Amino acid sequence: MGRDSSALVCAIFEENAVRDDEIFQLAISDLSLNDDILQSEKITHSVKLIEPNNPFQAVQEACELMNQGILALVTSTGCAAASALQSLTDAMHIPHLFIQRNGDGAPRTACQLNPSPDGESYTLAARPPVRISDVLLTLVSELYWKKFIIFYESDYDIRGLQTFMDQASRLGLDVSLQRVDRNISRVFTDLFSTMRTEELNRYRDTLRRAVLLMSPRGAQVFIHQAVETNLASKDSHWVYANEEVSDADIMELVHSSLGRMTIIRQTFPLWRDTNVRCMRNNHRISSLLCDPQEGYLQSLEVSNLYLYDSVLMLANAFYRKLEDRKWHSMASLNCMRKSTKPWNGGWSMLDTIQKGRISGLTGLMDFRAEGSNSHVQFEILGTSYSETFGKDVKRLASWDAIRGLNGSLKENRIESGMQGVTLKIVTLLEEPFVMVAENILGQPKRYKGFSIDVLDALAKVLGFKYDIYQVGDGKYGSALPNGSWNGMIGELIGKRADLAISAITITPERESVVDFSKRYLDFSVGILMRKPEEKINIFSLLAPFDLAVWACIAAAIPVVGIMIFLLRRIQAVRCQNSTGGHPPPSVSTSLQSAIWIVYGAFVQQVALRIVMGSWWLFTLIVCSSYTANLAAYLTVSRMDNAVRSFQDLSKQVDLVYGTVKDSAMYEYFRAKGTNPLEQDSTFAELWKTINKNNGFENSVSSPSEGIKKVKSYAFLWDMAVVEYAALTDDDCTLTVAGNGMSTRGYGMALQHGSPYRDLFSQKILELQEKGDLDILKQKWWPKKGRCDLQSHMDSQPEGRALRLHSFAGVFCILAAGLLLALLVAALETWWNSNHCRREQPKEDKEVNLEQVHQRLNSLLDEDLAHKQLPGQSIEISALDIGSMQPSQSLEVLSARDYPTHRGPPPLSVTTFLQEGHGAGRTLGAAAGRTLALPLSSATMPSIRCKHRAPNGGLFRQSPVKTPMPMSYQPVPGGPIPEASEPSHGTSI
Repeated sequence: MGRDSSALVCAIFEENAVRDDEIFQLAISDLSLNDDILQSEKITHSVKLIEPNNPFQAVQEACELMNQGILALVTSTGCAAASALQSLTDAMHIPHLFIQRNGDGAPRTACQLNPSPDGESYTLAARPPVRISDVLLTLVSELYWKKFIIFYESDYDIRGLQTFMDQASRLGLDVSLQRVDRNISRVFTDLFSTMRTEELNRYRDTLRRAVLLMSPRGAQVFIHQAVETNLASKDSHWVYANEEVSDADIMELVHSSLGRMTIIRQTFPLWRDTNVRCMRNNHRISSLLCDPQEGYLQSLEVSNLYLYDSVLMLANAFYRKLEDRKWHSMASLNCMRKSTKPWNGGWSMLDTIQKGRISGLTGLMDFRAEGSNSHVQFEILGTSYSETFGKDVKRLASWDAIRGLNGSLKENRIESGMQGVTLKIVTLLEEPFVMVAENILGQPKRYKGFSIDVLDALAKVLGFKYDIYQVGDGKYGSALPNGSWNGMIGELIGKRADLAISAITITPERESVVDFSKRYLDFSVGILMRKPEEKINIFSLLAPFDLAVWACIAAAIPVVGIMIFLLRRIQAVRCQNSTGGHPPPSVSTSLQSAIWIVYGAFVQQVALRIVMGSWWLFTLIVCSSYTANLAAYLTVSRMDNAVRSFQDLSKQVDLVYGTVKDSAMYEYFRAKGTNPLEQDSTFAELWKTINKNNGFENSVSSPSEGIKKVKSYAFLWDMAVVEYAALTDDDCTLTVAGNGMSTRGYGMALQHGSPYRDLFSQKILELQEKGDLDILKQKWWPKKGRCDLQSHMDSQPEGRALRLHSFAGVFCILAAGLLLALLVAALETWWNSNHCRREQPKEDKEVNLEQVHQRLNSLLDEDLAHKQLPGQSIEISALDIGSMQPSQSLEVLSARDYPTHRGPPPLSVTTFLQEGHGAGRTLGAAAGRTLALPLSSATMPSIRCKHRAPNGGLFRQSPVKTPMPMSYQPVPGGPIPEASEPSHGTSI
């Protein structure tokens, strides 16, 4: 068969099977939507309908299908057609998956198929063998019935009870059989007409223990007639056994019965698992079949479910054939020819089907047990003894071929108390639920904890005592591949303990094998992790810009400074040329000064920014960007980046997380992570990490190991357990996050059918109403403990003032700048003091500018009384005056003729000090008269390092400010104004 061809599956159904064709078409449709099942292969199908119980037509239609080409045949018929089709498929070597159906509603009996002539049977029974007899035998043994009667309908094959009767006879049971005609009312009429009173009384006593093998409607009518004719009493116990009975039929039976009612029916536990019911081995099942809310599932028969799984089994076999590349051409056979040879690929295809195993709507399916599917499970439902009408039924026990009966059917009841009862209790250490209080050698261990406190409260109210022991394997309990259970659940199933108590959660899987009391504490999933340490970066002010940006800004300052230096140097040369070779006094031509100008503009010296427009624009953009980015950075850094939910945990990659392998929590994440109906991908990501390397890499073996590992690990576990671990942490470095929504709870597990369940549940509800459970919870999970879990949650409010460490870098830079300034100032002081010592006399000489002022005035009055001074000012630096020798007189001023001037002579002596120029300077001109200013040493000492302030005080020459040079400009001559004019003055 080519990889681009199709696989032909043929089916034969009875005409009255309304749902068979629908389910078959739906199964083919689901397979076509799952590309990973058959990859490029397409399954084609052909369906034939036959009359019920018509073997000849079944064979005729099968031959026509084989002539078209066939890989396998799926049929859902009665026993007669199945027997005929078995002979045909065995002869033609065509794999045949047979689903037995019975449309009349009566209990099913096994089909007696013909043995294959060569021992190779190609017919595989998809529906498990009938096990009703085994369940009935276990039930009557558990109830200690020694005498009872079995009523069966006329449509029921009595041969199905042959094995049961043989076993009952070996056990010494007195079993009566009575056939019930279709006209049930006539049965009771005949009883009263043919039996005497004594016989009726004996018959009434026989009816106290009765088993009904009838259709639901027939059983309802039968019980109703028994009650109406007063043959049934309040101490009657009816057992109704049928693989297919709906919830509505069960309620009708309960309402019709008088006394106790017990129902045996087949069950499919996977239906109740809401997380995985729509996914089987990567195969997505239509929501019509997996969602109970659709209502379609309740209208199906058991045979319909096995039909869907049979198609899924064939698809699984086809897929493995594709993987092994062992395809054979399809069988195209002619049944009417004697020379027709069987299909040569039939045995290989049959072997592939028999070696396969799937999980479908009915649970596990395989054909490894002598060509039939052996996986079947029953549940036993019932009411309590002598309950009246209107009572709901409850699940008492379950039964399967591996473990047998799981539960108790005894009629013992506890009305009010348990005085004198000693319970055997199994537990598992889990803080703070169960902990060892005392462990004295030679004495029984004493325990404490929240669960122990609840147990003690119940023991005080009910009056029971208990012996407690720890489970050997240290597990809560999970199903093993062979169907058994480990942990505390296994202890209850094996009846080695009456009750299990610890941090045990109520799950559908556990509740199918044990009973649970009402929840006494809500359950939710928590994340235990280390509190995130707040990162302190004192230089966070540098964070808004990348290092490359800071490097570019640092490089831009000297670059722009050099450009300004070059431009100002060119300007200075141009000015010197225009002013006779002397640069303007206010122009700075040093590189250091140019760079400081750029820096001054960067720190917002407005005047210089106006001059340097481009630099101003650059500075503005840089400052604005820095301010905006700094605000954004501080805002983001204040946001809490800690994990607060499962979504946060799934999105991060730095923190490794996991849970306890093979625990209920592990199964919870597996079910949520593999559920195709889950809209959010959060649990899929969580499960991917948890199940890494099949759970051996990130999961732990016990809760205590997970808590110890939490320093560098996030532990997913029960919220109550991780909260206690965080509250009692020695360093208070742990915190808890997660989803606070509660979908399950913690309960006490009891044996299936335990008489104590209802009493425990009732007392737990009373403890909740009185508030006793809240007091116990506050004891073990205090809101205000040594470690406050809320402090971490509340430490990141929406708005928060900046802390010192956010600006510590700013203060560090400021402190560094101040220290650098002090260092530079000290170095300048030291340098200038040494420079002055080398250039000036040993003693600092002072200049009394008042004396200079008086001396100049007197000289002008005496020597220039009849002279004229120019309108321009004569500037004489005090430094030039100080450089004169003590006996030296002021040189003769220019003898150029001055124009006549009437006004005050504007002679000025400027006190700007000149940095050392050596010997004294004279005022003079090329020609003309001179003006002598004889100054003594007492009048004009040297003032190179010390000077007087303009107000007459003393000051020292600043080493920073460069003195302006003395300038004297001669003007056309003229008469010197009178010195005696009142307006005459000299400015210093």
